[in-house]
Amino acid sequence: MSLKKSDKFRLEAVQLALASGLTRKQVAADLGIGMPTLNKWVAQHKHDDLISGLHDDLHKELARLRKESRILREEREILKKATAFFASQKR
Repeated sequence: MSLKKSDKFRLEAVQLALASGLTRKQVAADLGIGMPTLNKWVAQHKHDDLISGLHDDLHKELARLRKESRILREEREILKKATAFFASQKR
């Protein structure tokens, strides 16, 4: 029967596997978990980071595009007014 490890334990195990310089086999043995388990946790962590990173990037891009859109609308309105002004000056 396997015991469910806490999320904190999983995160620390993943951090050790990725940043310690030890092989995953060594990390798994030191922590008393199997290699497939550690590999699964690392893969899930990378997937979660990728997904959360995309969301952050999408929110930043959306904010940038909204700002750019607002500026372009303002510029268009200025050009419309300038066109109307110069058209009335020709008469």
